[in-house]
Amino acid sequence: MPVKVIAFVSVKPGHEEAFIDAARICAAASRNEPGVLHYDLWREADGDRRFVFNELYVDDAAVQAHMASDHFKALGVASRDLAAARPTIIATHPVDVAG
Repeated sequence: MPVKVIAFVSVKPGHEEAFIDAARICAAASRNEPGVLHYDLWREADGDRRFVFNELYVDDAAVQAHMASDHFKALGVASRDLAAARPTIIATHPVDVAG
């Protein structure tokens, strides 16, 4: 069953560009993982410091493989100094999805 993950990361003031740089490296590598259908980074429109990862995986095993990847772990290490708080991560399963 597909899994949609949405993660919200609030970044400390003045650390936005460093976070974007680290997140882009993770996003590019994540898009090449087997089982990743899409992996996008968004920035909240009302405010400069909250970022949203919009991810879609073929199944729970693909999510677990992503979380075990070196690039995901590297983003976690970088985020320790850049994030204002722990990220909010929501994993969901489809109920009524078009396409």
